[in-house]
Amino acid sequence: MTHYRSTRLAMAVLATAAGLGLSACSSDKGATPTSSTPASPLAPNTTAASPADIAKQKATAAYLGMWSDMAEAATTSDWQSPKLVQNATAEALSKISRGLYADHYNGLFTKGKPENAPTVESVEPDDNPTTVNIVDCGDDSRWIKYRADDGQPANDSPGGRRHINAMAKKAVDGSWKITDFAIQDVGTC
Repeated sequence: MTHYRSTRLAMAVLATAAGLGLSACSSDKGATPTSSTPASPLAPNTTAASPADIAKQKATAAYLGMWSDMAEAATTSDWQSPKLVQNATAEALSKISRGLYADHYNGLFTKGKPENAPTVESVEPDDNPTTVNIVDCGDDSRWIKYRADDGQPANDSPGGRRHINAMAKKAVDGSWKITDFAIQDVGTC
């Protein structure tokens, strides 16, 4: 009896490829080995994400990235940080840069990070999104400004939860960036 051995690779799951050995036997001496490809029990039952779902994910990532980039730059009030352009553009970038420049000019720096929990309010148009509107109830109570000269808090205000509206747009290169945002007073959410 002649044995033929074949090997095939299983599907990549979470960017990891796993080998799966399969054997086939034949008792017919002159026969050419055949390979059958049964359905893999590891194959996930997935459906492709819609363009709207992809836009929501990318716009939300840009929104969270914008706040993270801003918090990092605020530790030294670096209004020229190259990271700021990664997730923000247009009016949003201008607001961030002006705010950080004002802090620099006034001898302030910031410690901590804002807490954000964004949700997508709308995606337009649904079939090929170019705009995503985001709402958030951001909390800046752990993101505090200090005076550089003496290290003391810059004001007595404890901060708090604020309603935030933001707009993300799809750029020509396919990336998503926040183009504008508006922050309301403490206690608005």
